[in-house]
Amino acid sequence: MQEKHYKKLRILCNILFWVYILVLFYFLFFAEMAGRMDENRTYHYNLVLFKEITRFIKYRHLLGWVCVFQNLIGNILIFLPFGMLVPILSKRYKGFFMVTLLSFELSLAVELIQLITKVGSCDVDDMLLNTIGGMLGYACYVWLRRRRRKHRAK
Repeated sequence: MQEKHYKKLRILCNILFWVYILVLFYFLFFAEMAGRMDENRTYHYNLVLFKEITRFIKYRHLLGWVCVFQNLIGNILIFLPFGMLVPILSKRYKGFFMVTLLSFELSLAVELIQLITKVGSCDVDDMLLNTIGGMLGYACYVWLRRRRRKHRAK
């Protein structure tokens, strides 16, 4: 019975993972948010670590809290599901190091696509924040797994 339940859970997580990837790529490349489609906007990129993070924190009153939250916290939150779902779906990539590496690689791929296509903006700070999001997602996965095991033991 438990094996059947586990198989259903893996199928559900697999579906959630691919829906997440599709939604992620839609918002990163096709959504009309953040002036992505503005013809008058010049393309910007950042290759200096902490430059944009510092700028957003320093000018938070001018930019507004929504913009600051969207950029800093949003970049972390958007990769939380990735860090949670990868260890569920893969026996090979279960460890913290592998999830961190995969989070970094996916973020690098996104930023390189943004650099080449000039959609959004390529930013190394986003890569850092996305990777942190994947790491926190993995930490949530570990925490939930421990809680489930304690619950089963009772």
